[in-house]
Amino acid sequence: VELKRSLDAKQHCMLEMPTGTGKTITLLSLITSYQLAHPEVPKLVYCTRTVPEMEKALEELRELIKYRTSILGAEGGKILALGLSSRRNMCIHPEISQESDRIAVDAQCRSITASWVRQRKEQDNNINVCSFFEGFDKHGSQSLLQPGVYTLDDLRNMGKEKGWCPYFTARHMIRYANVIVYNYAYVIDPKISLLVSRDVEKESILVFDEAHNIDNV
Repeated sequence: VELKRSLDAKQHCMLEMPTGTGKTITLLSLITSYQLAHPEVPKLVYCTRTVPEMEKALEELRELIKYRTSILGAEGGKILALGLSSRRNMCIHPEISQESDRIAVDAQCRSITASWVRQRKEQDNNINVCSFFEGFDKHGSQSLLQPGVYTLDDLRNMGKEKGWCPYFTARHMIRYANVIVYNYAYVIDPKISLLVSRDVEKESILVFDEAHNIDNV
């Protein structure tokens, strides 16, 4: 009841429950139901500390939507939810994806996706560019994902199938998603937030899972 009142009042709320008692599914169930009842609520931004926590939240949401669809029909499944993580966790380039260092992955990615590199490619065919980014730019950037819940694995598999970069596909789809699950830093780090979260409406519902860990970010 208090959570519902907080949503109605557009105010802050803190939920504390013992481990394993269903905090995640409770929040997801209430907030996504609230979104269905209030279409003016643009997004749920669900922030986690680790990738496993992100994937767990998305899997729980998938089960929730499956159950809701069985009760409400197709109307209950009209939701687009996806996870977003760093290039290191989403890259499917056969060589760069083997790197374990985040900074190295970011640098190598930019070296084959930067606009000036792609311009040089037009003059010199020996210049290396990323085929997955090119595929996304030509086709994925003009497309929308079907309603559903997309984990990082789902996005990587789709990227391999369609030839689209999963990282940039997820970045593109943020503006259209009903639910976004990503790391704390994508909201509280000014540099990252300005780059990644600029298309997230200010009226969105923001949840920090395990919020006592924010000081460690």
